[in-house]
Amino acid sequence: MSLNWYRTRGLTRVEHKIATEDSMLYNHSERYTSETITTHYSCGRIDVHNVPHEPHGDEINVPPMLSTDWNQFSNWLDDIQTASVWTLKDLVEAYEHQTNSKITWDTHD
Repeated sequence: MSLNWYRTRGLTRVEHKIATEDSMLYNHSERYTSETITTHYSCGRIDVHNVPHEPHGDEINVPPMLSTDWNQFSNWLDDIQTASVWTLKDLVEAYEHQTNSKITWDTHD
């Protein structure tokens, strides 16, 4: 996601700093602005392999969730095999039930 995505949701912090001699920016300007992301989110897709009649597989779009949840969910998905293609809702319900943890989705609108 772009920095603007984070900005519009109020998930960045802007700081005004003064460069020191050890800074890369020291020769250009003594004052500069730094913007950092305060809460990291991730989104993407789940690649589904071995789908009948789909030679290249399938994919399930995944909306933004906290990056820590994305990493744990992705690790859990690495070991999942199903007899049919599950929906994202089915996968999330199974994940949350088996791991006893809830995914935090982006709710900023």
